[in-house]
Amino acid sequence: MKTSPLPDRGFPTDEFRTRTARIRAGLAKAGLDAILLTTEPEIRYVTGFLTRFWESPTRPWFVIVPLGQEPVAVIPEIGAPLMGQGWITDIRTWSSPDYDDDGIGLLARSLRGLVPDSGRIGVPDEGETHLRMPLSSWSHLQKRVGGRRFVGDGGLMRRLRMVKSPAEIAKIETAAAIAGRAFDRLPEIAAEGVPLQTVFRQFQGLCLEEGADWVSYLAGGAGPGGYADVISPASARPLQRGDVLMLDTGAVHDGHFCDFNRNVSIGSASAEVRAAHARLIEATAAGFDAARPGQRARDLARAMDKVLTGGTGTPGRLGHGLGMQLTEPPSLMPADDTVLRPGMVLTLEPVLALGEGRIMVHEENIVIEETGARWLSAPSGTEIPEIGA
Repeated sequence: MKTSPLPDRGFPTDEFRTRTARIRAGLAKAGLDAILLTTEPEIRYVTGFLTRFWESPTRPWFVIVPLGQEPVAVIPEIGAPLMGQGWITDIRTWSSPDYDDDGIGLLARSLRGLVPDSGRIGVPDEGETHLRMPLSSWSHLQKRVGGRRFVGDGGLMRRLRMVKSPAEIAKIETAAAIAGRAFDRLPEIAAEGVPLQTVFRQFQGLCLEEGADWVSYLAGGAGPGGYADVISPASARPLQRGDVLMLDTGAVHDGHFCDFNRNVSIGSASAEVRAAHARLIEATAAGFDAARPGQRARDLARAMDKVLTGGTGTPGRLGHGLGMQLTEPPSLMPADDTVLRPGMVLTLEPVLALGEGRIMVHEENIVIEETGARWLSAPSGTEIPEIGA
């Protein structure tokens, strides 16, 4: 099947130089001499190093962004050819895995050469970050950098990565368009009598046919008048008339995710299901209308909850950030007071409890612009689609 042309892969070098300059400005403001990055999205944010090899937990990977120099990659030698295709020129390698010293000696020597004595090395330490190395390696590293100290980055990487460039937004929008075309083809694979697990497998195939590089995430559910949850693996139960089928995909284009879902009815939808779907769309629209610069993440959650419960509920997370990861900060929930800024990409994800253990969820993707929000996924109408009615 012919698909729409995809934009060029990767980013120009200027994109990474701009990101690095912003990191350095943040380091200077925080009184840090360097930042140490150890996870896939943070390393890719600086270097453009895109590979599925991160699926293997065997080898650690490191990138140092010093205050006054270009970034330095300290990586297993297996990654040097790919890293060398990008803009990073200082690539230091070791043969990994090394059970005696898996890169820690080389990393420590590099830090000692890049960071002054008594210098401060930032490490991302706020929510939704982690330190991707064994605890023993972290302990050895701290002992081998002399008088230099590791400290938190004060949320620097979190703040920078929440705001996307136009080039990043374009890739997310392309991913959403790919998934949207796959959703349009749902009647080709979903029907009464088809096992849910078959629908899951074939939908991933549709995403790949429409241009996805891979489908890292596919969740959903199906059940009479709603579904019990949205994270269980697909079962072999055949779809039945009266089921609500929901698929939620994180299709990937050039290392960037979309994350939205669609609900359909197998056969004619009941009045309850039609009303629930319409209310979810109304709640999503309320979140969209509230999404503008200067508002806070919690304001969007409250706007959606007002439609869902009249504002009397205690909503959990009704959406989140989106980009190189399926879920990123901020969280659309009452406790998150993150101020929205142009360039933030968000999901709107209201959920409605229908009783008897049944729920329905809807999700769309948006970007915050100077004058308000813009849809990245083509928004659903209020009428729930019916297959085989």
